[in-house]
Amino acid sequence: MTNRLPQKASSTITKLQDLAKLANYSLMDTLNCDPDATKNGDDHAPRQVFTGHYVPVKPTPIIDPEYVAHSKNFFSELGFADSMAESSDFVRMFSGDISQVPEPMSKVGWATGYALSIYGTEYIQQCPFQTGNGYGDGRAISVLEAVINGRRWEMQLKGGGRTPYCRGADGRAVLRSSIREFLAQEHMYALGVPTSRSLSLYVSKTEKVKRPWYSEGSRSENPDMLISEAVAISTRVAPSFIRVGQLELFARRTRKNEHPKALEELEKIVLHLIDREYADVVNKQLTTPDKLLLLAREFRSRLTSLVANWIRVGFCQGNFNSDNCAVGGFTLDYGPFGFCDVFNPHYQPWTGGGHHFSFLNQPSAAQRNFDMFCSSLRPLLASHQDYLLKLDEIQSGFSKVMEEQMEKMWAAKLALSTLKTASHKALCSALISELGTLMMQTPVDYTIFFRELSAVPDDMGPLKKSFYNNAAHDTTPKEIDKRWAAWLAKWKTLLSSSSEETSRQMKLVNPKYILREWFVVPAYQQAAVGNYSLIRELQDVMTQPYEEQSKDVEDKYYRLKPPEFFEVGGLSHLSCSS
Repeated sequence: MTNRLPQKASSTITKLQDLAKLANYSLMDTLNCDPDATKNGDDHAPRQVFTGHYVPVKPTPIIDPEYVAHSKNFFSELGFADSMAESSDFVRMFSGDISQVPEPMSKVGWATGYALSIYGTEYIQQCPFQTGNGYGDGRAISVLEAVINGRRWEMQLKGGGRTPYCRGADGRAVLRSSIREFLAQEHMYALGVPTSRSLSLYVSKTEKVKRPWYSEGSRSENPDMLISEAVAISTRVAPSFIRVGQLELFARRTRKNEHPKALEELEKIVLHLIDREYADVVNKQLTTPDKLLLLAREFRSRLTSLVANWIRVGFCQGNFNSDNCAVGGFTLDYGPFGFCDVFNPHYQPWTGGGHHFSFLNQPSAAQRNFDMFCSSLRPLLASHQDYLLKLDEIQSGFSKVMEEQMEKMWAAKLALSTLKTASHKALCSALISELGTLMMQTPVDYTIFFRELSAVPDDMGPLKKSFYNNAAHDTTPKEIDKRWAAWLAKWKTLLSSSSEETSRQMKLVNPKYILREWFVVPAYQQAAVGNYSLIRELQDVMTQPYEEQSKDVEDKYYRLKPPEFFEVGGLSHLSCSS
C-alpha cells in the first residue's frame, strides 16, 4: 500500500520504427475474429456481433490533432524518449491514423464485445438489439500490443471513433473527460493503486461535438444544456483490457448454446486471460480445471486488495458494473469517478450510480462482480463436480478475504498494523468504528484528516484543519471536541512505535494530495482555449501525492473544498462521462 517509484527502462526508444519492432499481437493472433467482420476494418455502423472475440476496426483519426500532454513518468518506464510524444508519426498514430504505421505494426485495430451486469444482475436492455450482441467497446479501439522490456502492454485509443458496438453514438471523447482520465490514471499509479496507465493526449483544433453538460453554478442533478466541445483521443495502456463482462458474454452464449463454438470461445478467452495477466502465478503445465481454480483465487486476492486501496485513498469508481471490472485486478474506466472531499460512506459522484456503487459499498459491488466472474467459469467445469465445489468455496470466501483486506487497510492508515491479539484487535475495531462516527458527525475532509493525523499531533488543534465546521445539529462543538480528544488519546495508547516512526509509516499510506474534481475543472476550462499549463501543473503535483511540496503547492492543493462548490453539477456530481 505504499507509493511507487517509477522504474526507468534500460534502453531508450526514440522513433516509432523502434517501437514497431516490438509489436506482438497476441489477442488477434490467438483468438477468434468475428467471421462477419471486414478485413480492412471499415466497420463503424452498429450491428450485432454473434461470435468471435474481437472485431477488426480502423480508428477514425481526429482532425488537425494538437499535442496536449504525455506521461513523462510512464514514457521513462517504457524507455520512450519524451521527444516522441510530439513527433509527427507518433502524433498521427495516437490521434487515430494508423494507416501509415511502420511494419510489422497492424494498420487495423480491434474492438471487443462484452456483457453487462449491474450489481450482479444480468442486463441486455442497453443493447440496441435487445440480445446482448451489440454491447462492447463503443469508442475504445486497441491499436497496438507490444512486448517492451519483457512486459506486454496493450495500447488503446479512447475516443477513436465508431465501432460496431457504438449503439448509434459518435465514438468520440471530448477534451474535458479525456483530461480527467489522463490525469487520474497516473495519479492512481503514484498513489500505489493498481490501474491502467496514461500514455498521451491529443485534441483536435477544429473537430467538435455536442454534449449535455451543466451550466455554470448549476445545482441540477443532470446536465441542463448542450455544449460544443473539442474532441480528443487519450491512449490508455494495460497488460490487457479483458473485463469480467467479456467472460460473461461467452459464458452466457455457452449456457444458451447460441452457436457451436460457444464453449470453445469461452475456454479460449479464459486461457488467453491467464497468459496475459496471470502467467507468473498459473503454471502452463497444469490442467485447465486447476488453472481455473488458481485464477479464481488470485483474482479474488487482487480484487479485494484493489477495492481496499480505493477506500484507502478516498476513491469511488462510481460505475462498477462488470464491464468496468478488469479481470487483471486493476482500476479500469475513469468515467464518473471521484475522490471524497467530505467523508461520507454513501459518497457517489455519479448521479445514476445509486447506493450500490457508493464509496463504502464498493466491497459489496466487488463481490457481485466476483460472483459473475465465478459464474462465467462454471461452464468450463461442468464435468468436474469436485472442482465446481472448490470454486464454490473460493466464491463463498470472498467476503471474509474482503473483510481481512479492509481491516488491514484501516490498520495501516492508523499505524495499528502490529496489533495481533484478539483483545487488541477488538480495541482497534472499536476505535475505527468510533472514528467513522466522529468523521461523519463533525464532518471532516477525508484526505486532510488522515494526513494531519499522520503527524501524530499532541492535541486536536492540527486535526481541525480538516473540519468543515458544520457539525450535526444535535451535537454541540464542545461535546464533539471532548469526544475527539478522548478518541485521540485512546488511539495513541494503541501505537506500538515512536511518534517519528508512526508518522513515517502513516505518511506512506495517507496521501497529502488527491485529484479533487474542483482542481480538474479549471484545467479543462483553460485547455478549452488552448492553455495546457494547469494540466502540466496537476501532472507534477498529483504524481507526487505523498511528498511534502512547496508552500505555494500546499496553499493551492491542500485545502478544504470551498462552500460555494458543494452540490454544483460537474464539481460535486456528474451524470456520466463523455
